[in-house]
Amino acid sequence: MVYLLDVVGSMEPRILEKWIRDENGMSGDLIRIASSRRGRGGESETLTERLTRGDDPWVIPLRVVWMAPERRGRRSVGWSDVFKPGDPRDPLPLRARWIRVFHPGRVVLLAGTGAGASDLVNDHEKGAEVDGLTNFVTRRAWLSLDYGERQLRGNRYKVPRFVDQTILSRRSFIEIVNEFAAGSGEDPERALNRASRYLREIAATHSPYVIDMLANGIHYLYRQGYGRIEYLPEQVETIATLGQSHPVVFLPAHRSNLDRLSIQFLLWENDLPPNHTAGGINMNFFPIGPLLRRSGVFFIRRTFKDNELYKIVLRTYIDFLIEKRFPMEWYLEGGRSRSGKLGAPRYGLLHYVVDALQRGKAEDIMVVPVSIVYDQIQDVPDYTREAQGKGKEKESLGWLLRAIRSLRRRYGNIHVRFGEPLSIAKVMTEDGESHEESIGLRKLAFEAMHRIGKVTAITPLAVVSIALLAARGKAQTADDLAGTCSRLMRFIRARDLEMTEDSDLANPAVVSAALAWLKENSAVSSHEAIGRTVYWLNDDQMIQASYYRNVVVHYFVPRAIAEMALTEGHEAESRSPEPIEESMLAIRDLLKFEFFFAERDQFLAELDADIAIDVPDWRDLVSASGPGEVLSGFGPPIAWWALLPFLDAYQVVGDELEVMDDSYSEKSFLKSSLARARMYRIEERLISGESASQVLFKSALALAENRGLLADGNQAERVVFATEIRRARRIAASGL
Repeated sequence: MVYLLDVVGSMEPRILEKWIRDENGMSGDLIRIASSRRGRGGESETLTERLTRGDDPWVIPLRVVWMAPERRGRRSVGWSDVFKPGDPRDPLPLRARWIRVFHPGRVVLLAGTGAGASDLVNDHEKGAEVDGLTNFVTRRAWLSLDYGERQLRGNRYKVPRFVDQTILSRRSFIEIVNEFAAGSGEDPERALNRASRYLREIAATHSPYVIDMLANGIHYLYRQGYGRIEYLPEQVETIATLGQSHPVVFLPAHRSNLDRLSIQFLLWENDLPPNHTAGGINMNFFPIGPLLRRSGVFFIRRTFKDNELYKIVLRTYIDFLIEKRFPMEWYLEGGRSRSGKLGAPRYGLLHYVVDALQRGKAEDIMVVPVSIVYDQIQDVPDYTREAQGKGKEKESLGWLLRAIRSLRRRYGNIHVRFGEPLSIAKVMTEDGESHEESIGLRKLAFEAMHRIGKVTAITPLAVVSIALLAARGKAQTADDLAGTCSRLMRFIRARDLEMTEDSDLANPAVVSAALAWLKENSAVSSHEAIGRTVYWLNDDQMIQASYYRNVVVHYFVPRAIAEMALTEGHEAESRSPEPIEESMLAIRDLLKFEFFFAERDQFLAELDADIAIDVPDWRDLVSASGPGEVLSGFGPPIAWWALLPFLDAYQVVGDELEVMDDSYSEKSFLKSSLARARMYRIEERLISGESASQVLFKSALALAENRGLLADGNQAERVVFATEIRRARRIAASGL
C-alpha cells in the first residue's frame, strides 16, 4: 500500500498517520503530495521512485476535510467568519487545533478511490499530457478526493481547480500554440508564456469560501430593495437532473446587474454547482474583479478580433468547461437591455460552444433559456437617460456604491423562470455548420430567445404601465386605469399567460396601490384635488413605463400585427385571407429587428391561433363579410399602443434617412434623429415621449442597414423605406 497524503502543515499528517495505524496497523508507505489547497509541497522524487519500483503497490489518496460550522441545517461560511482568521474549511494552525479539540465532528478523514501503480504509470505514458509522472498522479489524486469531498459538502462546491496547470500540461494545447508560433514567426516559448498569461486573465478561480460569502452578500444585497427571488421548484429540479448527464449552458435575458447574482443565489440555495459566467473585462476592477473571478466569472476582452492566440486560449478554456461538464452562463444579447425587450443575439461564445460539441468534447450540450423579471428595476432611470442621448456611466467602485445605495427602496420581487431546454446537437444536426454566419447557429440563438419570451411572467405593474401608456400620458383616475387593466387581463387570461401574482386589477383600489408604488420611484406623476386623484406620465416617465411594457409586449404583438393586416385588408375591401397573410408577413419583416418571430409558416400558424381565440372562424368570416367583421370581434384595438411607438421611432429614422447625404456616421445620425424626434413630439406628431429614444433608433438603423440603405447612392431606396414606414404607422394609428 502507498498512501498519498494531500495535507497542509504538521497536524494533518499526524491525524492521517493515526487513522492508518488504527485501521491498517501502519502497513504501507506514506508520501506527501503537493497540497491541493496550496498547489505546492510534496515529495516528487520519492513518489516517482516508489511508483516505478516494480512491485506494483496499491495507491490510495487521503485528505483531512475541515467542515464549516452548521447553521440552520446547512454547513457554509457566514458573515461571522469574516472576523475570524482564515477559512474554516482551510483553517490556520491555531484554529485547526481549536476545531479538533472542541468540534471534532467537523474533522472528516477522507480516502479517495485507489488505483494500481502500474495502471497509473501506463495511463501517464498513454496520456495526452506532457507533465511528469508525479504531477499526473497528484492531479488524479486531487480529482478523486475532490469527488469524495463534494459528497460531504454538496454540489454547490463542484468547481474546477488548478485549471491553468491542467490546460498548460496538455500536449494538444502545446501543439496548437507551437503551430501558431510557427505560422506567425513568434518564438514558441514566448507564445506559450503569452498563452499562459491569457489563460490566467480569462479563467475563473472558484473559491468555496468566496462562494459562500457572496451568497450571504447577495442575500443581504437584494433584500435591501427586493422581497425574494421567486421561482418554480419543479423547474429547478429539471435543471438539476439535466446537469447530471449533460453540459448545461444558461442563457438568461439581461435587464439588470442583479441578473447574475439572482441566478447565482438560486443555484447556491438549491445546492447546484455555480455557473461559469462570461463577464466583460470592464468589470475586472478592484475589488470587484477578484471577488467575481472567485465566484465563477471568467473575463473576456471586448475585442480580440485580430489576436489569434487569444482566440486559441479562449476556445481551449471553453472546451475544458464543456468536456468536464461545468455549467456555463452568459447573456446572448451582450449587454443589458435598455428598452425592456430582448435584444439581438450575439453569436461569438455560442459559436465556441457549438464548435466544442462538433469537435467531440461532449455528446450533446443543453441550452437552458432563463427569463428574469423584476416588479421594478432600479436601473430604469439610467436607461431613460441613455435613451435620451446621455452616455453610459463607466463601471467603477463609485458606480458600484451608488448602485447599492439605489437599492434602498421598495422594488418588489425578482421572478426567475427556466424555459424548455434546447438540444444543440439536434439543432446543429438539422442545420449543419457552426461558423458565425451559419443558419444553424442563428436558428439556435433565435429559438433560445423565443423560449425566453415564452416563459416570461407578466407583473401587475407591467399591466398598469400599459394602461398608463395607452392613455398617451394624459391624466387618468384609478377607475379609468382599472377599466383598461380589466380589458388587458381578459386578453391575458384568454391566452393562459402566467402572471407573477393574482392581482384584481379591475379593482381601482388595487390599481391605486400599484400607482402609489410606482410613484415612490418617480415613475408616475399624480395630483389630488376636489376629492379625486389623477395620474399621468411626463416624457421621461413614458420611457420608464415603456420599459415594463416592453418586457411583455411580445405577447400582444401577434394580435397587433393581425389587427394591422386586417385593417389594411378592410381598406382594400379584400375578401380573401391570402392578401391579409401577405400583409402580416410584410409587417413581420418591418419589425424583425424589434421582436423574435418564428419562421414563416409557424409565424402564420401562431397568428391564426391567436385570432381564433376571439374569432374562431375568421377566415370564413373574411370571405363572407370582409376583414371588418373580424376586427369588430377583437374588441378595443391594441396596435396603436403595442406597435405604434416603435413605428413612430422608425418614422423619425426614415425621415432622417430621406434627407441624409452619403456621409453616414451613426453618432451624428442618432444625434440629429433625437433632435428631430423632440421637434415631432413638441408638434404632437409622435404619440408619446417614449419614441424619442436612441435605443429604438438603433433598431431602425439595423433594419436600414440590413436593406442596404446606409450605403452611398441609395437615396431612392431610402425614400421608399420612409414611405413604407409612414403607411404602416398610419395603419397602426387608425385605432386611436
